[in-house]
Amino acid sequence: MCGIAGFIDSSLSNKEQADSLLEKMLETIAHRGPDARGKWIDLPVALGQNRLAIIDLSEDGNQPMFYDDYVITFNGEIYNYIEVREELIKKGYHFKTSSDTEVILVAYKEYGEACVNYFVGMWAFAIYTKSSGKLFVSRDRFGIKPFYYIHSGNKFYFGSEYKPLKVSPVFTNEINLNSVCRGLQLGWITYQDETYFTQIKQLPAACNLVFEKGNITIHKYWDIDFNRKFDGTFEDKKTAFKNLFKNSINLHMRSDVEIAVCLSGGIDSSALSSFMSILYPEKKFKSFSIYYDGKNEVDERPFINSVHEKYPNILLNLYQPRQDEIIDLVSKIFYISDIPATGSSFISHYYLIEQIHKQGIKVVLDGQGADEYLAGYMHSMYRYFADELRGFQMGSFISDFRIHAQNQNKSIAETFDVLGKSVLSSILDEQQLYAFEYKHYFPNILNNHTSNNSVPFNMNSRSSSKLNSFLYQLLTISSLPTILHYVDRMTMAHSVESRVPFLDHRLIELAFSFSNSDKINKSVTKYILRESLKDVLPDKVYNRKDKKGFVTPGEINWLRKPLRHLLDIDYSNFDYWNKNATEKVIHDYLAGNNKNAKLVWRIATLNHWLKNI
Repeated sequence: MCGIAGFIDSSLSNKEQADSLLEKMLETIAHRGPDARGKWIDLPVALGQNRLAIIDLSEDGNQPMFYDDYVITFNGEIYNYIEVREELIKKGYHFKTSSDTEVILVAYKEYGEACVNYFVGMWAFAIYTKSSGKLFVSRDRFGIKPFYYIHSGNKFYFGSEYKPLKVSPVFTNEINLNSVCRGLQLGWITYQDETYFTQIKQLPAACNLVFEKGNITIHKYWDIDFNRKFDGTFEDKKTAFKNLFKNSINLHMRSDVEIAVCLSGGIDSSALSSFMSILYPEKKFKSFSIYYDGKNEVDERPFINSVHEKYPNILLNLYQPRQDEIIDLVSKIFYISDIPATGSSFISHYYLIEQIHKQGIKVVLDGQGADEYLAGYMHSMYRYFADELRGFQMGSFISDFRIHAQNQNKSIAETFDVLGKSVLSSILDEQQLYAFEYKHYFPNILNNHTSNNSVPFNMNSRSSSKLNSFLYQLLTISSLPTILHYVDRMTMAHSVESRVPFLDHRLIELAFSFSNSDKINKSVTKYILRESLKDVLPDKVYNRKDKKGFVTPGEINWLRKPLRHLLDIDYSNFDYWNKNATEKVIHDYLAGNNKNAKLVWRIATLNHWLKNI
């Protein structure tokens, strides 16, 4: 796990100039890799890396790394590197190191750009071929690891964050209004190749990029196959899911340093912690948790404690952030994130990773991703019911709807709300549903935030199933990319590598081959996960039916008290502010109305970001 940066720029006159520039770029992301800094310059090319040593801790693992005609700078982990290495040895290749980086290079020599199809892991890397001048870039299937670039004429600059690109000579700070609008109205901070700056692009997940002779080509190398169907009983499905999950954890446990786990008390992190304990009963694992104790706060300690009670080798570390901490750290945290903060939960994650870093731990397992493809969010129910309605399964719909209302203690008004949204979901596609939310859920506080009644996104519904189409959007556009952005920034700010076993692509391919009832059954979400791990999970966790998320007091308490100053909006720093509309939203919020609390948070953090770009 590392921070990478580099460029191809024939306008640079000498090696000293290129070295100075590359050094500045790497210094902006020094936090990502404190163990070693490496640079390779052969004008017009410069590649660099800040290394966080996880596998092969020796100097042999330092980068940029060379193999024959190839040079690589790499951020990430190839978890199945041992298996890939063994296959390459059978083909006659020899290795000088025990690192996964060298495996990528040799695999590229053998398989070319198709090498990424052999990898299970997370990655963003650039390989330069010295003889041809070709730069090959790849990003993992879900965009766990970031890759940003600027293409300007014959120049190509790249880095792991916005920061190294902002010190490059080709950067201009023109704001991408579409990103601002999506952030305010929907909470998205990333979309396809766009960022908050018009000039900075990101390589989309599951894509390869080639830069050669001043030209860029981008190719998508992986996607979900919606035609694949699992042939077997529910017991067969449980066995298949459990075995793959076990394999994923075993692969993610490969490390030459200590591994810990983030434990929120939800089913995903509890499943990780419990399985780790079962697979390695002789080891003690530190778990780390954040809680908030007080009126109307979410306190998950009863569920966290139940994991420790069943698995005593999971050693709990619990931390409650103080309000005075947020005052001192908010500017730093916002700087780390690179973008306007569209929610506050990532701040809790910052505190969590800070505690992990203080104990000298470099690697942590986390539970992100399961909600997105196993239907963990409660609004997945609307699409589940929509599929029943569209299939004229009225008996199942009435029964499931009644059970859902009872399990979630829905009032009459809330029940009719779910019914209305379910009917709407059966009629409209995802593009129409998200467009409706974009235009109507929050007040429009920007002038001209849409043109010709259009919206700045396109939700491609590739599946005939309403639920599967919705889950696909969560994975690729509306939820996971934003979550992964924050996870990357908060962990790497503390030189900690976050690993996400639920985002093993084999697990996700398997889950999309299951039926709706395998994911949601009688109002129980993530059904296949619960049932396949029923003997593993603590009863208290297995039986919980609520969905809390990573809740923080940010939007409700922090912004009214310690962060109140963020609501002093400078309307002169952004031409598109609608002052009257913005002031009304903030006024109502300060008067105690929480209806638009998320929007007010986004207004405040956008204002802060605009002041500091």
